[in-house]
Amino acid sequence: MQRFLMAALLAAPVVVASAPAPAQTSSLQQISQHLRGVNTMTADFAQTDRNGKTLTGALTLKRPGRIRFQYQKGVPLLIVGDGKALTMIDYQVRQVSRWPIGNSPLSVLLDPSRDLSRYAKLVPSGDPNLLLLEGRDPKHPEFGTITIAFAKSASAPAGLLLQGWSVLDAQGNRSMVRLSNQRFNVPVSDKTFRWNDPRAKGPAR
Repeated sequence: MQRFLMAALLAAPVVVASAPAPAQTSSLQQISQHLRGVNTMTADFAQTDRNGKTLTGALTLKRPGRIRFQYQKGVPLLIVGDGKALTMIDYQVRQVSRWPIGNSPLSVLLDPSRDLSRYAKLVPSGDPNLLLLEGRDPKHPEFGTITIAFAKSASAPAGLLLQGWSVLDAQGNRSMVRLSNQRFNVPVSDKTFRWNDPRAKGPAR
């Protein structure tokens, strides 16, 4: 279960060495403008693994660097990010694990100051209203490929709406996160990113 959940949220560093074409530069700038224009975001998510199993929940993002994946009722897991690492809390087995965010899709969302052209490129989507941002490390193909989807939307920051992302590993297995009911720049309390440590009694972290 933990492997399935983290596979759709994490990937190894993504690097694209070639310089972007002018059209790519324009679209990458639009994506960067969108990311910089989002201080907070809430959304529903559906996370699907290679076997078609789906879990749902609520996503909350607040810059700088905070994100929370609250899974559906009955799933005793919580994922909270502080900008440097993701913490997964498994309340069923009372276990806490941490993974570096590194250059995963979440780092793109949490650090909009980064230069997208240095490690990602646009790929054809077949839809003029959809931008697909792809990242991978050609030196380490075993790390897989990340694709992040943005739909054009006049009502969203910089005219783009984050729709989700997918991870394709070296074995051809794909996991996907789809977002819905996105809301931008709404009030989000810092308390949202606290969590109770199941390993010992004490205050929320």
